[in-house]
Amino acid sequence: MEFVQPIRDKKQIDAMKKILKATSVRDFCLFTLGINCGLRISDLLGLFISDVIDEKGKVLDRISIREQKTGKTKDFPISNVAAKAIKEYLAKRGSFNQNEPLFLSRKATNGLAPLQRWQAYTVINAAARAVGIKDKIGTHTLRKTFGYHAFQQSVDITIIQKLLNHSSPRVTLAYIGITQDDLDKVVLNLNL
Repeated sequence: MEFVQPIRDKKQIDAMKKILKATSVRDFCLFTLGINCGLRISDLLGLFISDVIDEKGKVLDRISIREQKTGKTKDFPISNVAAKAIKEYLAKRGSFNQNEPLFLSRKATNGLAPLQRWQAYTVINAAARAVGIKDKIGTHTLRKTFGYHAFQQSVDITIIQKLLNHSSPRVTLAYIGITQDDLDKVVLNLNL
């Protein structure tokens, strides 16, 4: 797996959302949910309808899953932005039942297979290139973008570490792409 970067520029995030929404509400929802929850792509693609909406069709307040990589339970709220994307996607998708994968592959022969990692990579990478992002972008970019922007909004690094299930703040800082230049800007811009 190549080392990929977060998407640092919010304007590029918004531009990617527009491109994705214009081509596929599913892809827009995948991107939006991914950058707003910090799940690994394997866990995002492993979501079922029942993980995000109740039997009456209402978006749940929280997602509770067992992470594929760690086996740990992850329980977190669904943000308003992510809930809106889920509603739009499921309205466009039409009929479904609770035990279907949330993100369906259009390439599946039976029509009910989940989107595959390589398909998600292709979608995310193409949208990133379309908005002029030159950094290495991949499916892990969604999770890194979540962590990076949480840090930029002054969320304590130990909270981000816990959200991402990392072993130390140092690992989290490296993971989300905080560079020495980012750290230097804090000192240079403080000017007390």
